[in-house]
Amino acid sequence: MTTPTPDEVFDWIDVRAQARQEAGLARQLRPRAASSDALDLASNDYLGLARDKRVAGAAAAAALKWGAGSTGSRLVTGSTELHTELELELASFCGMQAALVFSSGFMANLAAVAALTGPGTAIVADKLIHASLIDGTRLSKADVAVMGHCDVAGVTNALAKRKHERALVVTDSVFSVDGDLAPLPQLAEACGKHAAALLVDDAHGFGVIGDAGKGAVHDAGLAGSPNVVMTLTLSKSLGAQGGAILGPRRVIKHMIDHARSFIFDTGLAPGSAAAALTALRVLKEEPQLAGQARGNALELTERLTAAGLLVSTPTAAVVSIQAPSPEAAVAWANDCRTAGVVVGCFRPPSTPDQISRLRLTARADLSPADLDRAVDVITRTAPGH
Repeated sequence: MTTPTPDEVFDWIDVRAQARQEAGLARQLRPRAASSDALDLASNDYLGLARDKRVAGAAAAAALKWGAGSTGSRLVTGSTELHTELELELASFCGMQAALVFSSGFMANLAAVAALTGPGTAIVADKLIHASLIDGTRLSKADVAVMGHCDVAGVTNALAKRKHERALVVTDSVFSVDGDLAPLPQLAEACGKHAAALLVDDAHGFGVIGDAGKGAVHDAGLAGSPNVVMTLTLSKSLGAQGGAILGPRRVIKHMIDHARSFIFDTGLAPGSAAAALTALRVLKEEPQLAGQARGNALELTERLTAAGLLVSTPTAAVVSIQAPSPEAAVAWANDCRTAGVVVGCFRPPSTPDQISRLRLTARADLSPADLDRAVDVITRTAPGH
């Protein structure tokens, strides 16, 4: 083997970059302006609260009062009164015993999976769970069984045949690619029958699904169940930043003692905590926001389907439209952007089924004119139209 020179150590990166470029899979950052005339259907700001003056104002006021950053880990100087208030109100709103706030939803998911399992335990996971949950399973060093998508029979069989006493079933509530809903009641029944815990990532359900947007776990009648833990992000429906784990008090105490992505990470910035807390209070005062998001998703789906496009059936605020190829998806998204409508573009390897898509966010604050504009641009620029 030839020893590379210091200048050659990272040459392998160039080889991989070239291969991705040739395959049309190279990613790029697109810094956005502070304001734009374009219609945003790509963000995860499901309730349109990221720019709400009450929410943004709370973030600014908290930064001036508490400082720009939390200054340390939650166990040292990174916990403020805002964090405690947010945790109490999140738990109460979602019907859970307790909550713990993290710097991101990704960190919350890593903690939830890794701290609830470990060597000598079993994880049974849906094959389409979020990347953060997948990474959590890898960190856990548990025995992992990957099931077919929403395969309740497969989960039940895996739990029944497991070799370990402890088991954790892991699923998203609303899956981020197509926006379909996991069969939570059936999964909970399987977990109850076979003495397993159920972990649900409700990132795309919280704020949109169920009574006043209390989320898919609450809507399925599982809130407060002794063997159910949920995670969520503060960066979607609440328009802020951060993540949280909610569940039985003993689980939350266990996270404080054992979750490495909580213990060794700088706490959520006070401004973000204040923004999320204020957004949560707005949602309580305006519970119709959840239904507005779902209604807009349904209208987009019906109108785009009528135009001959292959569109997913929405359960929350995610609308997915299939494209014939990765190249076609990229070109379609670029054409939409040029026409003033910004859409998400999902393609392999980000889509486990290898199908490329446009992904739309049906925000609660979309007007009838916005919906008309979206349908017009998306259908007019569609491949083959």
